[in-house]
Amino acid sequence: MLSALLAVLAAVANGLASVLQRKAARDRPASESLSWRLIRHLLHRPVWFGGVASITAAFLLQAVALGIGRISVVESILVLDLPVALILSSLLLHDRMRAREWAAAAAMAAGLAGMLLSLEPAAGSAGAVSGPAWAMASGANVLLIAAGVWWARLSGEGARKAAILGTTTSFGFALTAALIKGATGTVGHGIGGLFTSWQLYAMIVAGAASMFLLQSAVHAGRLLAAQPGLSLGDPVLSMLWGTVVFGETVRGGWHIAVAAFAAALVGMAVFVLAHSPALADDDGRPDESDATPVAGEAA
Repeated sequence: MLSALLAVLAAVANGLASVLQRKAARDRPASESLSWRLIRHLLHRPVWFGGVASITAAFLLQAVALGIGRISVVESILVLDLPVALILSSLLLHDRMRAREWAAAAAMAAGLAGMLLSLEPAAGSAGAVSGPAWAMASGANVLLIAAGVWWARLSGEGARKAAILGTTTSFGFALTAALIKGATGTVGHGIGGLFTSWQLYAMIVAGAASMFLLQSAVHAGRLLAAQPGLSLGDPVLSMLWGTVVFGETVRGGWHIAVAAFAAALVGMAVFVLAHSPALADDDGRPDESDATPVAGEAA
């Protein structure tokens, strides 16, 4: 239960980070996605550093949760960062939530609880994963990310690019979570085992790359295009990491059907929440997929 509580707190911190980062960069053009120019501009925004502090807190909470809990459970709970972001957006950015959004948030929480209670994942062991298994799973995850970046570069600007980058970013976060799980699994051999584990340093690289992709995803087009992939890709891929790589087991039979229904409920709730006006670019920044810049407008 402690790991689930920590995961909820991490979701709250992630939601706050999303709102603060959106506030910091909402006036930047979409053409700056996948560009270091975006990061250079954000470094001059104090509110962006608040978002970085919040996501750092979320990372630490997530790391502890993964150290004592199951990756399939922890990463699934983190999907709650979407309704949290909407609630905080309504408070900090004065974006009013409607009854439909409150109902979708409640449906998401109910669906998530139903999915986890139905599957009841049993603990596996990250420490028992062999080197070849790590190499194959990590390589497949990296290939997914590389394919997503390549596809995004070919897709032009706008909603499609934002959606592709959102999903690609979630794959990066799933890899980061798996590496955190692997690194924390070495703590049993002493603190020295943590700092000598290759997963720790690979996690730092994967986390930094995922953060860069995140900044690009939310600026490639409208946030409502990027958010579904951001919210759903991580728990789906993390469930595969948990069951296929770490040996976490789930209940079968009719429980699978109940879990599938609950997962569909979560998916529908994500799409409803992701299309909330609170996530739209209401500040006047053009979405370059559906607007032609006027003469003299900054690119």
